[in-house]
Amino acid sequence: MNQRTSLSRKIFSICNYTLLIGMSLLCLLPMIHVLAISFSDNVAASAGAVKLWPVDFTTKSYEFVLAKKEFITSLVVSVQRVFLGTVINMMFTILMAYPLSKEASVFKWRTLYVWVLFFSILFSGGLIPWYMTIRATGLLDTIWALVIPSAVPVFNVILLLNFFRALPKDLEEAAFIDGAGHVKTLLRVYIPLSAPALATLVLFTVVGHWNSWFDGLILMNSPDHYPLQSYLQTVVIQRDFTSLTEQDIKTMKEISDRTVKAAQIFMGALPILLVYPFLQRFFIQGIVIGSVKE
Repeated sequence: MNQRTSLSRKIFSICNYTLLIGMSLLCLLPMIHVLAISFSDNVAASAGAVKLWPVDFTTKSYEFVLAKKEFITSLVVSVQRVFLGTVINMMFTILMAYPLSKEASVFKWRTLYVWVLFFSILFSGGLIPWYMTIRATGLLDTIWALVIPSAVPVFNVILLLNFFRALPKDLEEAAFIDGAGHVKTLLRVYIPLSAPALATLVLFTVVGHWNSWFDGLILMNSPDHYPLQSYLQTVVIQRDFTSLTEQDIKTMKEISDRTVKAAQIFMGALPILLVYPFLQRFFIQGIVIGSVKE
């Protein structure tokens, strides 16, 4: 039996799809514009003739960027930072969120620790004490200076502990009855059921480490140790071209500052664009899964 759709329902669907398509275009068009500029000729890009399609297609800008030793070195540093930072952040997040998700009757000082963590979100020691602490520990100009200071992402801990608290208690009790301890319960029960939340936190962590540039400028004494975003900041924002060689100067005649910036911006965003689709499938599963019915 066919059901007739009401006029109001049709109008709502049209408005809803129109709004969603418009928001999608607002996100996609700027990136497409940057991509088009990066593949365009320097004359067309400088004249502002490039819109959403390359004009006089060329890959000179990417050849120039990829030929730079500093770009490759900074890319390797960023990959190391993202890998180490994500592993360390997620390990500490899970290990802190699990005990803090317990009731006060199980973990006596649970409320006090949560308030201490919350206090650290609202107040910090400031930039100078932060720098002096890192310098005193001997981490300056090392990869660990980019990872250790942010080893405990408090906001992620609070998100995950609230997710743990929402999971059915019956599953934990059943695990304890079967002889499992806290470690086995965490590994076999909590973590598998928290896949959507953990995928979201992994994405937050990866994006945060990949996009971070200020700490690289402050904590790295040598430009050879800059992560990618710090290196791009010195080239795209400060426009420091003092390291250009004679061959680079000849190449700059065939490209423009705008096309080089566009190529670097797109290459800096490309890894996140590649990672996101693999984590997207976890988001559509919902936030809470595996509920227990009476």
